[in-house]
Amino acid sequence: MFRNWRIGSVNGALLAAYFIPVWSVVAFNIIVAPVHGLYERPSVAVALYLSDHLQMAGMDTVRAAWLLALGRLTVVAFFSIYLVLLCIPRTRKGGGSDEALGIALAIGSLISFASMVMASKVGELAALRLHATELLLLLGAAIVVVIEKPAAAPKAAEVAAPPNIEALGLEQAELLHNR
Repeated sequence: MFRNWRIGSVNGALLAAYFIPVWSVVAFNIIVAPVHGLYERPSVAVALYLSDHLQMAGMDTVRAAWLLALGRLTVVAFFSIYLVLLCIPRTRKGGGSDEALGIALAIGSLISFASMVMASKVGELAALRLHATELLLLLGAAIVVVIEKPAAAPKAAEVAAPPNIEALGLEQAELLHNR
């Protein structure tokens, strides 16, 4: 059963096993109580940066929190699509699920990088370590997906042998306009 699994597929499945539950809980906490959810550990750097450096008002902070939650839920959705496509053997062998994984990795890397930069600006070391770790996980998986290519499909029997040009010798090659 596991003979046709690529290392990128297993790596993506392990990443999805981490990011789907963790980022779903964080996003739903933000959706339920935007300000309280934004000031929890996974998002506190973003909250502090928005309030300290950008001087956002209350409703603007809520909108930014919802935007962060939407971004996290988008990553969760693409990881979920990736897992569904990974369960289909034909799609997995051909690398058809790599597009969903690539989108999840790109958006997740962008969110983690921005959160890491914000954490470094506000001096939140625990959040900085969290976002740097998540960013390294996502970038490592992206490198594996880019480098590892899906296995080539076996070729069917050769259709027809190409015409032998040397057999023509001094004769003129038959072109479409010479008929």
